[in-house]
Amino acid sequence: MNRRILMIRPKMSLANDGNYRELRWFSAWTHKYMLVDFQLPSDVSEAISQSSAPFGYGYIQFLDVAVAAEICEELFTADPPRIGLALNGVEVFLNASGSHHQLRKLNVRIDAIKNATLSCGGVYMYSNHQGCDGARLYYDGCSCIVINGDVVAQGSQFSLKDVEVLIAQVDLDAVSSYRGSISSFREQASQKQKVLSVKAPYKICQSFKLQMVPTAPVEVKYHCPEEEIAFGPSCWLWDYLRRSGASGFLLPLSGGADSSAVAAIVGCMCQLVIKDIENGDEQVKTDAIRIGQYKNGEFPTDSKEFARRVFYTVYMGTENSSEATRSRAKKLADEIGSWHLDVPIDSVISALLSLFQTLTGKRPCYKVDGGSNTENLALQNIQARVRMVLAFMLASLMPWVHNKSGFYLVLGSSNVDEGLRGYLTKYDCSSADINPIGSVSKVDLRSFLRWGAAHLGYASLADIEAAPPTAELEPIRSNYNQLDEVDMGMTYEELSVYGRLRKIFRCGPVSMFQNLCHKWCGKLTPSEVAEKVKHFFKYYSINRHKMTVLTPSYHAESYSPEDNRFDLRQFLYNWRWPYQFRKIDELVQEMGEDKTKVPLKAERPGDSENTSDWGGGMGVVAAGSGNPNVGL
Repeated sequence: MNRRILMIRPKMSLANDGNYRELRWFSAWTHKYMLVDFQLPSDVSEAISQSSAPFGYGYIQFLDVAVAAEICEELFTADPPRIGLALNGVEVFLNASGSHHQLRKLNVRIDAIKNATLSCGGVYMYSNHQGCDGARLYYDGCSCIVINGDVVAQGSQFSLKDVEVLIAQVDLDAVSSYRGSISSFREQASQKQKVLSVKAPYKICQSFKLQMVPTAPVEVKYHCPEEEIAFGPSCWLWDYLRRSGASGFLLPLSGGADSSAVAAIVGCMCQLVIKDIENGDEQVKTDAIRIGQYKNGEFPTDSKEFARRVFYTVYMGTENSSEATRSRAKKLADEIGSWHLDVPIDSVISALLSLFQTLTGKRPCYKVDGGSNTENLALQNIQARVRMVLAFMLASLMPWVHNKSGFYLVLGSSNVDEGLRGYLTKYDCSSADINPIGSVSKVDLRSFLRWGAAHLGYASLADIEAAPPTAELEPIRSNYNQLDEVDMGMTYEELSVYGRLRKIFRCGPVSMFQNLCHKWCGKLTPSEVAEKVKHFFKYYSINRHKMTVLTPSYHAESYSPEDNRFDLRQFLYNWRWPYQFRKIDELVQEMGEDKTKVPLKAERPGDSENTSDWGGGMGVVAAGSGNPNVGL
């Protein structure tokens, strides 16, 4: 303040789970009631004529208010610094945070901020990062100001702006009154250990004025999950586009749900860009002119026209592709405005098969035509990998064809459930530069398609969502049509359940079996549950290695199997799971086949994310209310 460092406050709790590895680089400050004299680096010292500054846990005492900081993770810890600080009289807390977006997460963050001042009173000013972190995370902003549990200001959650400032007027007398009305707070404050402070001889508040009205509480704005899928990845893609030097995106568009969802997200990005330009954001306008390569003072005014400049879609059909998916892809591309290509790739596949036949004297055929499982899988993989090679070639050369500079980023379109199950070809067209839906579930994507049809102006999304999911990698016959869920041996809804139990509740095969016996009681017998769990873990372990080369994806889901940063598990498992599967068989035998219904109907892990994993045992707990005059 005034060219003087008042205090340096080190971080006391480090984020070291999920997406964060802060202990890899830093150490937390553990001296909770200590301020040390820190010698400043010589260049800083010479610049401000100050040789040292207080360093540690403390607060700044102005003439009229006490101000302290919490840093990011400290908001969510069980023993946060603000408790001791509030009991020492600190009224205003400032939190500079880096909290990434995740579907359905904002309410957790808002509740934590509100609760931070409900128990102790005070003003909490929460400032969050906004934008892509240069990798898989998107920081969604939504800064806010809270006083005594009431939100009085909330910033936007998804925005293309680089900076957003939030302002509110608060009455600090309300903090004193709130705290003074709580007897237990007064008692605890009188016994709390003293926290050291640094005095600053300045006033930063104003006395009562009739014209200065405290900001009234506001209703917190929450986006529905479908809106989060639309806006979060759209802003993330825009950051990638403007910071990478790329000239646009190229998407292999199959006409199915996943690639169509990605196309809709890019279309939403274009709509957001035009909206911000219309609202006068000069930075967005400058970026859009550069990326779209506008000349002579022109700039984008229409989302479809802008999409045609920055977005290629390509339908790579084979003899196994249907006319329905081809027409759906074309219709969606027209609605978005992308430059659409329809490329038959049968000749490339045939050339590869002819080469193989020349080398080996054998030509594989599909299972429906009498081939083996090995031949059938290989023929599907050839198609998928040819598409990947072609996609990257087009991304490199199509700008050149149209006399544009730069290159296009290839977008992937595999979802979190397919990654978990391994229902994707390694290095196929789902292998790309980045993937905006890589940790979004199929269930949420289908809801997004329905929402997008109504709110983004892409009516064809409704037809795409209604179609049964299929890879179209096998021949279509009158008595056979390839379907994803039949191929996988499980539904996408079941995959979401498996994923949450595996990651969030940390279940292995045995504990997952136990949980699902309760969750699916009355629907499946224990032996049927056992077969489903075994089937999932067999293919999960066989395909886990695919996560090591998974396209960098927008992080949106708490059960993502992404191997690089979030889900740091081994990728080599014994796919037979001999001990675990044998234990499941023993449990099935103990329960008996006649016990098709488990009598317990209470909520079990998997129904809610706020429960913990169950081990081998089970306990009963109870909480209730009663007559205060009755002794216990």
